[in-house]
Amino acid sequence: MSLGANIRRLREERKLTQEKIADELEVSYQAVSSWERDEYKPDLDNLLKLAEVLDVSLSAIVEEKNKVFKTKEAIYNWEHMKTYVKATARSLKLADTLKALDFAVSAHEGQKRKKSDTPYIYHPLNMACHALSMGIKEDDVLAGILLHDVVEDCGKTVEELPVGDSAKEIVRLMTHEKANGDDRDKVMRAYYKALAENPKAALVKCIDRCNNLTTMSWGLSRDRIYRMITETEKFFPALFKTIKGTIEYGEAAWLLQYQMESTLDIYKRLM
Repeated sequence: MSLGANIRRLREERKLTQEKIADELEVSYQAVSSWERDEYKPDLDNLLKLAEVLDVSLSAIVEEKNKVFKTKEAIYNWEHMKTYVKATARSLKLADTLKALDFAVSAHEGQKRKKSDTPYIYHPLNMACHALSMGIKEDDVLAGILLHDVVEDCGKTVEELPVGDSAKEIVRLMTHEKANGDDRDKVMRAYYKALAENPKAALVKCIDRCNNLTTMSWGLSRDRIYRMITETEKFFPALFKTIKGTIEYGEAAWLLQYQMESTLDIYKRLM
């Protein structure tokens, strides 16, 4: 693809008009139109501003690409995952998981994943399937996975969750207060310290982070991706240390760490 075709494709993917781009760059929309038709090329200052507005790297705009891959917002059908988790929970007699499943589906109803039409419930269901595929079949852990966002995102309280104390504690530890600016580092240090003291919560958080890393390329801005990478490298070694110290989670720890670190490395190279 030419430079102009790249600009047009990236603009349309973000549902931005030529007028909107022109306003952001303080140029005429005719200038943007001429760039997209490859009649003229933006100067370096405008290319840098364009990369910021489109939230991509400079190379994503200027490199000629003969092929553009089709991407997916979701790999699995959330209803199929729900059926699988429910059937597995019934066969294993996991009472908390069954109650948590129905509660989570109801609590997240109508919510979508960031910058996506994918139902939010896809995320906890994906995590539950991830855990089951690694042989994690503990009732409180699976229930905690399914409910881990309902307090933070759905206005629920820990006390009203229809599960036992162990699952409630996982959800409580997974929930953190909103923090920005100067307070963020202090809040996050306390949050991860508490998680690292509970092997089950640490396991759930690592599964959560692996799942979130796979979607951050389309769900987060470049600044947020950078913050996610640095936060992961800063705090997750302590969580893995806790998980590895728990014999029954040893194999899961290896798989999760491999997935997390290899995904981070891919993002670093592409950024």
